[in-house]
Amino acid sequence: MIIKNFFVIGVMSGTSLDGIDLAYIHFTLSDDRYNYSILKAQTVSYSTAWVNKLKNAIQFSDSDLIALNKEYSLNLSTIISNFISVNKIEKLDFIGSHGHTIKHRPELGYTLQIGNLPEIKEHLLYPIVCDFRVQDVMLGGQGAPLVPIGDALLFGAYDYCLNLGGFSNVSFNIEGKRIAFDLSPVNTVLNFYSNKLELPFDNKGLIARSGILNIKLLDQLNNLDFYNKTYPKSLGLEFVQSTIIPLIEGYDISIENKLRTFTEHVAFQIVKGLPTVSGKLLITGGGAYNDFLIELIEKQANKLQIIIPDSLTIEFKEALIFGFLALLKYQNKINVLASVTGAKHDHSSGVIYK
Repeated sequence: MIIKNFFVIGVMSGTSLDGIDLAYIHFTLSDDRYNYSILKAQTVSYSTAWVNKLKNAIQFSDSDLIALNKEYSLNLSTIISNFISVNKIEKLDFIGSHGHTIKHRPELGYTLQIGNLPEIKEHLLYPIVCDFRVQDVMLGGQGAPLVPIGDALLFGAYDYCLNLGGFSNVSFNIEGKRIAFDLSPVNTVLNFYSNKLELPFDNKGLIARSGILNIKLLDQLNNLDFYNKTYPKSLGLEFVQSTIIPLIEGYDISIENKLRTFTEHVAFQIVKGLPTVSGKLLITGGGAYNDFLIELIEKQANKLQIIIPDSLTIEFKEALIFGFLALLKYQNKINVLASVTGAKHDHSSGVIYK
């Protein structure tokens, strides 16, 4: 048996603005099966200045976005270089970096993740693979979600893989094809209202638990057009800012009640999005720590076996999989599935800077 070894760093920044996740991973390939081990991992929190820039960037002019893109690419280069140095990483084949999503309008033919310019290699001595989404949009796809091929090849023991980050997304197999799509906003909205209480997030969902459900608001949220669309479909901050927040703000209710109602909405859309409510459901992302949300999912789908993995997998699964997408790209293998994104065909996406 021949075993191939690869040492990769995966880098991810999510829309919830928790920070930049970095994972140093050892991948092995044997008999066409991949396995992994996360050797080192770290989240580098954003400064207040960066949080404000990234929150407001969707409103930037084209020239300001170009400048921000260069600045962010250089910032990523420095952060990755420091991660390598601090952890004394010597075995490293390449780096896979997602960047940070600013605009995502695939129906209009564009998506923008900053941090994917050539400046990202400024402080790095290793090849880096990045800019994974643009090619898929050019091929008529949603450019998202990209994680499902990693779900299929690394987490195939589970019937469903659910990520609870800025948005929720799920992936699963139907008739031999991997299907995946965004379900609803999650932490982009929950954190927005937690911030109004001068908190970074709703710890374990305790604030939402204390609130009172507003049935009328819940019904309006659940009847938004997006939720009636069939997959492939994906969400961006535009949906939160133009649709979700204005709808919630139309109700003169407490923040606690808003958090309660929106958490109930998230749980409802998650269960609604599953083809059956039985089997093994793996939950990762920051929302896996929201005990109230998990309880609501369990209550609505009590035949599901919900698995909350170790903290490394919860917090760094997306960084892990973007490292894996880089590995597939480097091997010239398919890393984006048309069955997931709606692109014209499966393809190997990403730009390689050597």
